Amino acid sequence: MSSPLCDDCIKGVIHEGNPKGKWETIGGVNCYVGTPSGDYSKEKAILFMPDAFGISLINNQLIIDSFAENGFLTIGVEYFEGDGIPEDALEPGKTFDRDGWYSRHGYEKTRSLVDKVYEALEQRGITTFGTAGYCFGGAYAFPLGIENKVKATMIAHPSRNIPSLLQEYFDSSRVPLLINSCEFDPALPPEACAKADEIFGDGKFAPGYKRVHWEGCKHGFAVRGDLSDPKVKAGKEGAFKETVEWFSKYL
Repeated sequence: MSSPLCDDCIKGVIHEGNPKGKWETIGGVNCYVGTPSGDYSKEKAILFMPDAFGISLINNQLIIDSFAENGFLTIGVEYFEGDGIPEDALEPGKTFDRDGWYSRHGYEKTRSLVDKVYEALEQRGITTFGTAGYCFGGAYAFPLGIENKVKATMIAHPSRNIPSLLQEYFDSSRVPLLINSCEFDPALPPEACAKADEIFGDGKFAPGYKRVHWEGCKHGFAVRGDLSDPKVKAGKEGAFKETVEWFSKYL
């Protein structure tokens, strides 16, 4: 099975911080949960769909914590079952078997784990979901929007087949869509961004659409970007701010 991962899917910088969330088994799936410290709606949750490194990567945990700090119960779904791309794959010169890894984590298998978490959260009384899909995770956030199982969708530099699903999303979904795109992205290149704007833009998509384009950033910037680069730092922080505002508006 050929991997859809691009070179930038396995590049980036490890961020520093102290994770505050807790690991919890939900629907039989290991999840990293960020819980707001103050009052928050117990009926709403963000499903955080990580990049190919999975929730074990501290960068993803810190983003989940940040959503919780902004008042959202946030569930990081570890759909790789602890077999995300290892952190040391980010080391210069390190080789990694993309095809072998992807053969273990195709959409059908990993999507079933997302569904188990979703159904278990429904049983706990969650009625309103938002999805945040980063890189690899965009391929879960987008279908959930197409299926109208969520109330708001955000994808950041999504990988895999998102360009081919744009028209289907427009035709089938009633879910507001936010896209955080970037200047250098083989998975969502300029022509795909232009296609998204053509399909959804100028008020054509009634539920709501916005695409924010981050100059000087490349695929992976919102998760593994080098924060010593001012443009990348602005892109990562800006994309997160846009996402919080999107969920605050529509959830």
